[in-house]
Amino acid sequence: MDAAAIHRDSIIIDAVAPLLDRKHYVDAYISGSATCVAPTIASGTDTPEFALKAIGGWLRFIRSRQDLRPVLKASDIEKAKRAGQMGILFHFQGTGPFKTDLDLTEAFQALGVRMVQLTYNRKDYVGDGCEEEFDGGLSKFGKNLVRRLNENKIIVDCTHTGYRTTMDALALTTQPAVFSHSNSASIFPSRRNIQDDQARAAAATGGLVGVTAVPQFVVPANGGPARPSLHDLIAHIDHFVSLVGIDHVALGLDYWWGTLPFSDISTVIREWEYYVGIGDWDPAAYPRPPHYNPPEIDTPEMLLGLTKGLLRRGYTEDHVRKVLGLNWLRVFREVWGE
Repeated sequence: MDAAAIHRDSIIIDAVAPLLDRKHYVDAYISGSATCVAPTIASGTDTPEFALKAIGGWLRFIRSRQDLRPVLKASDIEKAKRAGQMGILFHFQGTGPFKTDLDLTEAFQALGVRMVQLTYNRKDYVGDGCEEEFDGGLSKFGKNLVRRLNENKIIVDCTHTGYRTTMDALALTTQPAVFSHSNSASIFPSRRNIQDDQARAAAATGGLVGVTAVPQFVVPANGGPARPSLHDLIAHIDHFVSLVGIDHVALGLDYWWGTLPFSDISTVIREWEYYVGIGDWDPAAYPRPPHYNPPEIDTPEMLLGLTKGLLRRGYTEDHVRKVLGLNWLRVFREVWGE
């Protein structure tokens, strides 16, 4: 089979899609043949009320479209593929929506939340983010939240989270846990990238590492725009495959509108200044825009470029299918069930 046929027939899962804050970009992922994408429903500083409204908005939007399906269990993704639909997976990038109320775990699970990231760069009630100077590990509340996430079959996501906090969570979890969108610190030592033992610990739970295409986490900006090639991005996939095996590497591409080729740079810079100002982004890890996606996958419509790149790199058809989506599907099935 050629690349286009493999891409068309594969289950393709991008488990991190903050671009979908602007819901009209759903059509870009559909054009790129995505089977399931995970919009960021809420983040680290968001409230329970914000999360509830965001979930309601997404449920209404999904019902308005025949080509979308909510993802509550693994088989929903397979059904979406057979029906020519795209699945929508609810993901929190941070635990702000929980505040300190563990019972909200059951509430969010009932509303369809299926993956929760422990922190977003900064310290929260759960533990320390990856940009904190000091990492004290999981708090008592954080340990209890990990247990409740496990009980409710919600995937524990360690991305954006400090080293010790992640290692505490990975030692505690009884379900497969993930780094949904993290690259290798061995290749590029950004504070947002992860160490080899973190990747091994996630794989040991049965989980995986989702590689991100965010330019400034693929290659250093070196005082100017980060301009990674597809080769640079696949180098992170290669590293994790060699480290933890082909069954534990997947995609969390993390497309953001600010790196799309037609974005207004003045607006991008204002948004960057906002997140730097509130402390979510440290300029050392999030240098000033602009930055540019690998040209072969500049936008979600171009996801075929990644399939072509993996095949050129020497990955077999079966291995390409695993990275594109089957590894996520396995984790989803193990945590959520059929």
